[in-house]
Amino acid sequence: MHTIADLIVDGLRDAGVSRIHGLPGDSLNGLTDALRRNPSVTWEHYRHEEAAAFAAAGEAAVTGSLAVCAGSCGPGNLHLVNGLFEAQRSRLPVLAIAAHIPGPEIGTGYFQETHPQELFRECSDFCELAATPEQFPRLLDIALRTAVERNGVSVLVVPGDVLLHRLDHPRKAATVRPTSPVVRPADEEIERAAALLNDSERITILAGAGCAGAHDQLVRLAGALRAPVVHTMRGKEHVEYDNPYDVGMTGLLGFTSGYRAMEQCDTLLMLGTDFPYRQFLPEHATTVQVDVRGEQIGRRTRVDLPLVGTVRDTAEALLPKLAPRTGSRHLDAARDHYTGARAALDRLAVDDHDRTPVHPQYLARVVDELAADDAVFVPDVGSPVIWSARYLTMNGRRRLIGSFTHGSMANALPQAIGAQSAFPDRQVIALSGDGGLAMLLGDLITLKQQRHPVKIVVFNNGALSFVELEMKAEGMVNFGTDLDNPNFADVATALGIHGRRVEHPADLGEALRTAFAHPGPALVEVMTARQELSVPPAIKFDQVRGFALYAARTVLSGRGDELLELARTNVVRHLP
Repeated sequence: MHTIADLIVDGLRDAGVSRIHGLPGDSLNGLTDALRRNPSVTWEHYRHEEAAAFAAAGEAAVTGSLAVCAGSCGPGNLHLVNGLFEAQRSRLPVLAIAAHIPGPEIGTGYFQETHPQELFRECSDFCELAATPEQFPRLLDIALRTAVERNGVSVLVVPGDVLLHRLDHPRKAATVRPTSPVVRPADEEIERAAALLNDSERITILAGAGCAGAHDQLVRLAGALRAPVVHTMRGKEHVEYDNPYDVGMTGLLGFTSGYRAMEQCDTLLMLGTDFPYRQFLPEHATTVQVDVRGEQIGRRTRVDLPLVGTVRDTAEALLPKLAPRTGSRHLDAARDHYTGARAALDRLAVDDHDRTPVHPQYLARVVDELAADDAVFVPDVGSPVIWSARYLTMNGRRRLIGSFTHGSMANALPQAIGAQSAFPDRQVIALSGDGGLAMLLGDLITLKQQRHPVKIVVFNNGALSFVELEMKAEGMVNFGTDLDNPNFADVATALGIHGRRVEHPADLGEALRTAFAHPGPALVEVMTARQELSVPPAIKFDQVRGFALYAARTVLSGRGDELLELARTNVVRHLP
């Protein structure tokens, strides 16, 4: 017997896919039965389809290769949407197989009927309904090729009866593997860029995720231009390490040295970044932007010279055209500022002599010190991202993935499971917020069932703390952000996962060492300080006014104890 579902399995295997992340359902029975018969592609069973889609995104992020998720008709595949948005916005190659109701019933209001080809269009590069067995093979090839070549999401919608259709003359699906084209600007554009940069006195580079695979070219370019390098959050893992020109991060999670290096430049060279925060970009600098996607150029700020190409290929073409430089005043000033800002941040990440709750900065620093040299870190959106950005050290082998563009809660656990499924012998650490972990808590059971040795470090401060910070900046009294959490370590233990709760800094090191050495999944819940403010590197007057209004309203609402707690934790010291 050879069915359309068997054709899918064969095509995925030939494309290098090893697993499908999903949750079974009757409309998917044809596919799951094909997987039973052909174990070359395994089925990774999740407790929620959203987690399965996030896991596929996590796998694609650490491998750079195609990952696959699947959901049954109606409510089943509808749950995939958030994880697919994550993959699409992070430019990760993911194929989603969205099973549909029986073909003859489409349009009749049938049980569980939705229209997936319309629902998923916004979060995909390709989304089509394979309504007949005859059209399916070509649509499968197109879906695979689109996801791989565009580094994006393809959604293939397949009625359950089509999956079960038997093929009289089985055809072999096309083998789809990524290509490696050289993409750079034309010679005359390279000459114009070189002339502009050679005439500039104070150049700052803003480097993003597009610098992946171009670390050496970036460092050589910064050296030739005597330019400080500011990195984005997604660029951190590719830019920060072994880089004598790095001056830290800018943006809402950054610190002052990165912001000042951009503010004081006369020319900004943007490399592989779609940095979204316009308020942190210089207003009067000449701007050169390099991006392999030409449509991305100029979306955030006025660009004087657009260059379409990869960072690697463009830098290689540009370097021979640059004139030698001797002066480095701008670079030296930026590096000095970075040294001071870095020291100020490091002073916050100390053991406060058994002070409770634990400073989250200290927790992040200890995780960084104890983690493996090739660890994969996956922080939840919110405060864990802040501490990851500031205290995790990249070295060219470690990875840092997360929902840095889509910004979804609850990404850490499922993305970590996806990463671990691809690299079962590599250390994968989920840095979970208490709110994020609770949102998809059921997939702790997935972790146990799949026996993946993911390590989960929970920053438990009993609140949606980043939301509270945003409220304070708007002058609002915190409301609706309290979390009445269970003991997450006890929950983990009840599920058969190694669990440990830490309330004192003195216990932290031993608890993490034990968890990291544990052969299976492990969870360490750390009770962290709630009132730890992370102030952006540039504060607007409206934000200062907002904090003042918050203080006044808090007192008037009878919640002055919050202000006492803010004073006790010495908010001013958090200005890097």
